Amino acid sequence: MPRELGGKLQRRTLLVLSSATILGGLGFGASASVGALLLAEVSGQDAISGLAAAMSNAGAAAAGIPLARIAARKGRRTAVVLGSSVAMLGALVAIFGAAIWQWWVLALGIGILGVAAAVQLLSRFAATDLALPQNRARDLSLVVWSITVGAVVGPNLMVPGSVVGGWLGVPPLAGVFVFTFFAQLAAVLVNYFGLRPDPLLTARELQAAAVAARPADARETTEEASASRRAKVLTIVIIGTAQAIMVGLMAMTPLHLKHHGGSDALVGFTLSLHIAGMYALSPIFGILAGRIGRLRVIIGGWVILLVAIYFAYLAGEQSLYVQVAMTLVGVGWSAVTVAGAALLTDLTSLAERPKWQGRADTLMSASGAAAGVLAGIVFAMSDFSILALVALAVLALGAIASMYPKLRVARAH
Repeated sequence: MPRELGGKLQRRTLLVLSSATILGGLGFGASASVGALLLAEVSGQDAISGLAAAMSNAGAAAAGIPLARIAARKGRRTAVVLGSSVAMLGALVAIFGAAIWQWWVLALGIGILGVAAAVQLLSRFAATDLALPQNRARDLSLVVWSITVGAVVGPNLMVPGSVVGGWLGVPPLAGVFVFTFFAQLAAVLVNYFGLRPDPLLTARELQAAAVAARPADARETTEEASASRRAKVLTIVIIGTAQAIMVGLMAMTPLHLKHHGGSDALVGFTLSLHIAGMYALSPIFGILAGRIGRLRVIIGGWVILLVAIYFAYLAGEQSLYVQVAMTLVGVGWSAVTVAGAALLTDLTSLAERPKWQGRADTLMSASGAAAGVLAGIVFAMSDFSILALVALAVLALGAIASMYPKLRVARAH
């Protein structure tokens, strides 16, 4: 396939992935905003509210490697369509759980719906399949950015969702999951009809000759392979650390605001700011990662997260401080994950890329799941400021991992 045709296909692939991600982000953003509040309402226990973020991330973690294996065998299109279809089932289970007032069924539905997050993670890597090495971070970030539209609007669907919930005779907040179901359905249709030909399978065709012709003296030695593996593992740790910080603080923000007299509108607006911070600036970080280097952008992300944790520690009853903190948490997370995903892609060959990307998505989501559970426990036993200190300790782990020398000289495959 000519390179010119590959470039046209890449532009078309980005458009399809971005469109589907907007739809998926709309539904998932809406459900993520109400999950903690609805679980607390149905269960009657604040500590269980952290299970919403935990189950969502656990669902994404459970789906990460299986979806990556499906992508490796049958292509990205099959993987994302299947994942979004499973997420539709999760929305139905969540509605049913709320209707019968069984918090564990609701939590199960949220967990199944978490597969939608795995689809979003897979989609951002799909954007790099046909991209030139110097454009990988930029193209990846464009798909990440497309989540902004739906994800920012999503939390503000609590009010219309309450109306839908009333029509269905379920707890008002559960009505949001109706929007989630139809948004995931639309994403399925866009990816099913739009991702033809498949970007990963096409990339293999385009690069097969180059990979086969690689000279023997260019192959990695055992020592180099070991160092490369450590670099990949540490890059995954970096991505997972940023996810744990983000989820841990975000999961308890609705309850913290509610405990200090915050309204549903305030909670929705604050989460919209947070989600906007996560995605709106991602193209800037993608461009910067291509120009000044992946690692420098990652380090910048740690600095932003440090400032965010400082505001979270001081927040108390000041909702403005909470909003500043959560916005910066989103921005810092974006810098680390966009540059980190591009770095991991640089460190892996095309043949092994789906495997390592699946591992990254799984650990990223598992980190979020663990953080959601621990955040609920810490918040129930203390307050938001102590939770911020725990996030600071987690940040130190990511910063240390970023010091590995091999990460500074990653070679694009």
